[in-house]
Amino acid sequence: MSRYPPTLVRLIGELVRLPGIGPKSAQRLMFHLLNVSKDEALALAQAIIDLKDRTRWCTVCYNISEEDRCNICVDPGRDGSLLCVVEEANDLWAIEKTGSFKGSYHVLGGSLSPLDGRGPEQLTAKALLQRLEEEGVKEVILATNPNVEGEATAMYLSRLLKPLAVRVTRIARGLPVGGDLEYADEVTLSKALEGRREV
Repeated sequence: MSRYPPTLVRLIGELVRLPGIGPKSAQRLMFHLLNVSKDEALALAQAIIDLKDRTRWCTVCYNISEEDRCNICVDPGRDGSLLCVVEEANDLWAIEKTGSFKGSYHVLGGSLSPLDGRGPEQLTAKALLQRLEEEGVKEVILATNPNVEGEATAMYLSRLLKPLAVRVTRIARGLPVGGDLEYADEVTLSKALEGRREV
């Protein structure tokens, strides 16, 4: 990369810090940005500046918002008795895209990962407990990721919520639509069998 001028090397260095962007993708993006008009490049730069200046965490659920409360928390059509707990805001938006959940959310801000220095204190679990005391929540749906950290977080939360008079459920896991059984791993197949229901 030393054959590039320092400005280009610096941009590539910043782009590879983005998730999913390797050196080749960073070079392609750099050349794309080099070839767009200055107005287009400045519009992208301004959008990033606005993102950092205008967004904050919702004071209720910790979703991304431009106001104190996010669009979901101020929506009167939401069922406040159902609370879906997710690790990150992008998980919330993945569920929202389905259009099948009309309850409220709580974003933990990550998962338990002692190796990465994330313990219960780094999550918004205390705020979750406070919400359960103040709001009329009847069911908490744990929608953490199906990995070691997500499972540990779900187990921690279920133990934390057990003494409360609230139903605690976990999202089902299993086979994707259109998938073949022969290509599924053992854990996915066992979870699909565990999560079976009557037809």
